[in-house]
Amino acid sequence: MRKGKIMIIYHESSKTFHLYNNEISYIMCVLPNGHLGNLYFGKRIHDREDFSHLLEMKQRPMTACVYEGNRKFSLEHLKLEYPVYGSSDYRYPAVEILQENGSRISDFTYVSYTIAAGKPKLQGLPATYTEKDEEAQTLCVKLKDEVIGIVLELLYTIFTQRGIITRSARFTNEGTSSIHLLNAMSLNLDLPDKDYVWMQFSGAWSRERHVKERRLEQGIQSVGSIRGNSSHEHNPFYCAPTSVGNRKCRRSDGIQPDLQRKSQNAGRGGYS
Repeated sequence: MRKGKIMIIYHESSKTFHLYNNEISYIMCVLPNGHLGNLYFGKRIHDREDFSHLLEMKQRPMTACVYEGNRKFSLEHLKLEYPVYGSSDYRYPAVEILQENGSRISDFTYVSYTIAAGKPKLQGLPATYTEKDEEAQTLCVKLKDEVIGIVLELLYTIFTQRGIITRSARFTNEGTSSIHLLNAMSLNLDLPDKDYVWMQFSGAWSRERHVKERRLEQGIQSVGSIRGNSSHEHNPFYCAPTSVGNRKCRRSDGIQPDLQRKSQNAGRGGYS
């Protein structure tokens, strides 16, 4: 691939999206129930028509399944792009919507996608940007909850020269009823089981960004600031290397969110 070139490819036959540049690949697909599932995020790999071999479906005990008679397809054990409450996935959801009738159940299914040059601005929010459109490409995946009429747009921007993907989520109420958006994450990142470490940069005035490490255990771990900005106490960055104290770890996933709260539980990371 020519240096600096990036690609966002959609394979219609397998309903698979592949975002890649010279350094990384990010692959996701439309699942049988219409939700988006993550297949791969890591070092760049060659494109192919079908990556379904990366979809981990197997029968497990004590699992809630989506379809009667199919005990292998369970959202509880898949890596999901934007998980919701009440879907048979009992991990922490990326969004919670309170409806007028008291229900909090959502079901966002795939509708369409668009690919554009550059990176769109996030109105009213601080965000990364491009000076020229050729510096990045952006994928916008549109999903909709047909019952309540809420449209969810997931935006993925991949940059030309860096192994970086930025993400955001946008909600539009096209229904006839009012809803209360209780919680909405900028992104959700499900990672495969691993001996991960929670690494953050904390400190105080004039001595910022000290490296703090602890093993990532079951339960919710978080770091944040209520100052209204990132502050000197907690820098808005989180990294997940694969072993404590190993600066040359084989893999390290770093997150730099636009807003101020970051949390992760075992197997799932959500950021808002």
